[in-house]
Amino acid sequence: MNKAELIDAIAVNSGLSKADSRKALDAFIEATESALKKGDKISLVGFGSFGISERVERKGRNPQSGAEITIPAKKMVKFKAGADLEKKLN
Repeated sequence: MNKAELIDAIAVNSGLSKADSRKALDAFIEATESALKKGDKISLVGFGSFGISERVERKGRNPQSGAEITIPAKKMVKFKAGADLEKKLN
């Protein structure tokens, strides 16, 4: 499902117009990005939680030349599904 399909699904399930559904989704994405940038964790009970994990700098190899390279440290977004979501999927 891409963003347009998600907006359509939100509009159908909520009774909102597509324009309002797009605004709601964009607002959710913006609020999520803002909270994660500040280092906050977002918990949606029954659905899951978004958080930040940090990868340390590590050594790797260039697959073409075999030369050793340094892969820089970076922050990554992680998602952990909630118990209710896992039950519905299984």
